[in-house]
Amino acid sequence: MALGLALPAAAQNVDGVVRPAWAPSGLPDRVVLSPGADAARQMAVAWRTDARQADAVAEIVEAIDGPAFESRARTVDGLSTDGVVRGGHGRYHTVRFTDLKPGAGYLYRVKGADGWSEWLSFRTAADEAAPFRILYFGDTQNSILSKGARTIRAGLMRTSPDVVVHAGDLTGRSHDWEWGEWTAAGGYGYAMVPQIPAAGNHEYSDDDDGRRRLGPLWAAQFALPENGAEGVVETSYYTDYQGVRFIVLDGTAGTSLDALDAQTRWLDRTLASSTARWNIVIQHQPIYTCARPNDTEALKAAWEPIYRARNVDMVLQGHDHCYSRITDGDGKASGEARRAQGAAQGPVYVVSVAGPKMYGLNDRALTQPDRVAADTQMYQTIDVEAGRLRYRAYTVSGVLYDAVDVVRAADGTKTLREPVESLPPLRLCDGDVGPDGAPCVGSAK
Repeated sequence: MALGLALPAAAQNVDGVVRPAWAPSGLPDRVVLSPGADAARQMAVAWRTDARQADAVAEIVEAIDGPAFESRARTVDGLSTDGVVRGGHGRYHTVRFTDLKPGAGYLYRVKGADGWSEWLSFRTAADEAAPFRILYFGDTQNSILSKGARTIRAGLMRTSPDVVVHAGDLTGRSHDWEWGEWTAAGGYGYAMVPQIPAAGNHEYSDDDDGRRRLGPLWAAQFALPENGAEGVVETSYYTDYQGVRFIVLDGTAGTSLDALDAQTRWLDRTLASSTARWNIVIQHQPIYTCARPNDTEALKAAWEPIYRARNVDMVLQGHDHCYSRITDGDGKASGEARRAQGAAQGPVYVVSVAGPKMYGLNDRALTQPDRVAADTQMYQTIDVEAGRLRYRAYTVSGVLYDAVDVVRAADGTKTLREPVESLPPLRLCDGDVGPDGAPCVGSAK
């Protein structure tokens, strides 16, 4: 489905003054849908209004094809918080929809002091494994509306996803205007397709004591499952969707806030208890970097052994502002040799970037990844099938850039299948010249 996207005027209120484009009103805005822990029966929504709307109120009804559905709608109350206290404006609201029917279409709307939102639609996950499509974005972070939005909109409009994954650094800082740009970038696509975000380091800010703290607008903007690791419940969680368990981790809390052990224990338990056909992890800082001199060693030491032991299928990441797909940490040639000898495939690690900020590639980028790109805004899809994850990566203009299938046999072992699609040459910078002939903007890390 093609998703219409709201286009408010851009505003740069770095001085803290609320510009008209980002001021709350009596009508709801910044509406974002998220799955519950059981996406077949639970969904949740967050939105913003001005301060006159004191309570969080939504209505929901099972969808029909005719227009006379309002009388069947039920009212659901939720939680409302003061946006000023959170560093924003107006009030933020969350409502959780429970006891939904699996595989069913619903309509919902949310309340403001001057009226309701339009009726928005979503579909719950099926109660069992069934094919669906994941859309995955790396960091948006900078110039979100002016340059990052084109990637978000291209992905939403071209791929018709069932869920959307964000691998962190959605914003550059926890400023109200940046969240305004981020929600404007996705428009009602964010309100109708469940969003699965991971927090990145830029969702955090340093307080006066130099300690990192999660920006208060994160919890206001998302109504995420509350089933994460102890001490990290706002940014670690899992959701089960139609045969896939999505597990979201917070690398910043792990490396900077003494939350690594708690997340590691929770990760192992959450994978051990999973009955899903596929397990996909989402984290911001990559296990294997394509830009930095060193990998994220603390996360790599703690989490990679669990990914292998628990047979994680894919790890979707951001942070590095480049693109890479790694199927063997020892390098592309090593992976090809092992697979030729019949070795089973371990996790596939992907790093991507949706926004305009770019880093230069590191000294391993041409030998370790199976596929790499510099200075390229991208979006990715994963088509989930009974015995296959069909992974495709596209440039922002829609050119197929990378493709691989992860195939699972009846005994659970996995192999890689290179599809027949032809791929373009690697997109690399040549000195100061980027892959499009324009200046290379990637900075060295």
